[in-house]
Amino acid sequence: MVDARLLEILCCPETKQDLVLAASGMIDELNRRTEAGSLKNRGGETVKEKMEAGLLRADKKFLYPIREDIPIMLIDEAIPVEGLG
Repeated sequence: MVDARLLEILCCPETKQDLVLAASGMIDELNRRTEAGSLKNRGGETVKEKMEAGLLRADKKFLYPIREDIPIMLIDEAIPVEGLG
């Protein structure tokens, strides 16, 4: 999991908003959509790898996936989640 000290300094690379760990229910739903092949990232690519966690932007519009304890902080890799949680 992401170290608490690291989480304190991470922010959205686009808007500089704070990030919080997403609820496990949201991650479960995103992983179900990944398995179904229906989850797309901000860049329009189909997400093919499940995530173990995610960092949710303060405005709750985008989530940055965490895989193998590494936050993927690329704008195009963000997953639109507005209205999901």
